[in-house]
Amino acid sequence: MIRMLLRVLGPEYAPPVRRTVALMTTTAIVEGLSYALLVPLLRALLGGSPGDATPWLIAFGAAVAVFAILRYRADLSGFRVGTTLLRGMYHRLGDHLARLPIGWYSTSRVGEVSALAGPGVLRAMSVIAHLLAPFLSACATPVTVVFVISVFDWRLGLAALIAVPVVAAVQVWTGRSTAAADEEGTERGHEATGRVIEYLQAQPVLRAGGRTADRFKLLDDSLRDLQKANHRSTLSALPGVVGLTFTVQAMFTVLLILGAFLALGGEIGTAEALTILVLAARCADPLLSLSDIGGKLRGARSVLARLDAVLRTEPLPEPPEPVRPERNDLEFDSAVFAHGGRTVLDGLSLSVHEGQRLAVVGPSGAGKSTVLQLLARFHDVASGAVRVGGVDVRAISTEELMSRIAIVFQDVYLFDGTIEENVRLGRPDAEDAEVRAAATAARLDEVIERLPGGWSANVGEGGALLSGGERQRVSIARALLKGAPIVLLDEVTSALDPVNETAVHDGIERLMAGRTVVMVAHRLRTVQRADSVVFLDGGRIVEEGSHDDLVRRGGRYAGFWELQIA
Repeated sequence: MIRMLLRVLGPEYAPPVRRTVALMTTTAIVEGLSYALLVPLLRALLGGSPGDATPWLIAFGAAVAVFAILRYRADLSGFRVGTTLLRGMYHRLGDHLARLPIGWYSTSRVGEVSALAGPGVLRAMSVIAHLLAPFLSACATPVTVVFVISVFDWRLGLAALIAVPVVAAVQVWTGRSTAAADEEGTERGHEATGRVIEYLQAQPVLRAGGRTADRFKLLDDSLRDLQKANHRSTLSALPGVVGLTFTVQAMFTVLLILGAFLALGGEIGTAEALTILVLAARCADPLLSLSDIGGKLRGARSVLARLDAVLRTEPLPEPPEPVRPERNDLEFDSAVFAHGGRTVLDGLSLSVHEGQRLAVVGPSGAGKSTVLQLLARFHDVASGAVRVGGVDVRAISTEELMSRIAIVFQDVYLFDGTIEENVRLGRPDAEDAEVRAAATAARLDEVIERLPGGWSANVGEGGALLSGGERQRVSIARALLKGAPIVLLDEVTSALDPVNETAVHDGIERLMAGRTVVMVAHRLRTVQRADSVVFLDGGRIVEEGSHDDLVRRGGRYAGFWELQIA
């Protein structure tokens, strides 16, 4: 468990974790050793001179005080290290997710990462703060008590020692028997969560189609499956709980009988027999808590395993000796890219001179958006090359490549903050005058004037408080503020009303001026302004040329054009 935790966190966190584990283990051992003082204490109390018990009582009190101080320091260390690990885990997970290829983020993975980054990380990191101390106490204290019993009488010590491997075996068996059920419960929980979100988001469509009852049945079935999985998980853990309880009770009964037999035979004193029974009773509580602690640890281990799987996912490699391009022209050289078992681009070759505009047109699924994603290195090609300024994007550092590219997508995501904060993402250190100028160029100032709060108006999560056209204007202002020499546009006006489309087009024209541009577009006015046009289909270039030339040829592009006019 600790080994996996350190593997997930990284070696830099090993020293404080090891110190905390050592302190917690020492505390548990001191607790067990302090009980050894009960033998002379009870012997004096039960003997002819009870006053002789005073020194032993003071010694026992001092031992308990030492244990209390150690326990306080161990718990405090656990909380501090747990907080440090939690912060470190969030940073490491965030940094790693930022380096993973965009293609890795499927819908199911986004849900899984959301669960891991929220309650998952908290659950895993709570091991140090909340679970490790009671677990070590439940293991080390009883073992220490067995050693103490052995010092006073080897027969009673041997009888108590036999229970140690039995308890360990029960715990291992319980863990193995519940592993499959726990995994099923986790999967059913993710599925049920997805169904709940789906049911809530799809309410307008479901009500319009009169299908709420049918869809509710799917949600109900998912929740019922989750209930059954949790029921099976509980049943699979029940034999281990019963077995552990039986083992602990059997050990106490054996010690009770053996201690009474030895005391009646005069082989040990009454004080020793009574103390050993007290110690055995003291072992029972932490041992019985192992079933509950073990279940929580298995849950945390499951989360750690999923975190480990995410962190082991290889990000796109960074070049050992990055090259800085001197130009801003773009080139695809026999690029091949496959995704999900399907070839998306098949030997694509094209070039865009610096300062020119290329429009990419074609049917849905032709690979148009993939062209933009490969230029931004959201993925790496399987063969061939994608170059910026004559340099393969794989030889350019991510920071340098991203500094050269401004991207405006059809679906704009805004962070839950003010309009100004979202615009400043393009260049956080920009002057106020530069931010205002970018907003004016994108015609965002018109939106700001009519919003309560102006620049300080909150856009909501994902920009939910703004319309689609207003979000696009924020995105264009952000790209203008960045001032990158290469601009990638992905159907930015495909779903806008005429007023917003005009405003966005004006902003796009200002954004494209003097820059190298690749745009995925269907709207006529956007395509006509391109220096060249390529028509993609099946990941290959079917036609290439200027707009006027392609229309005169009467080929696929001309048919697309006529359909747009109609």
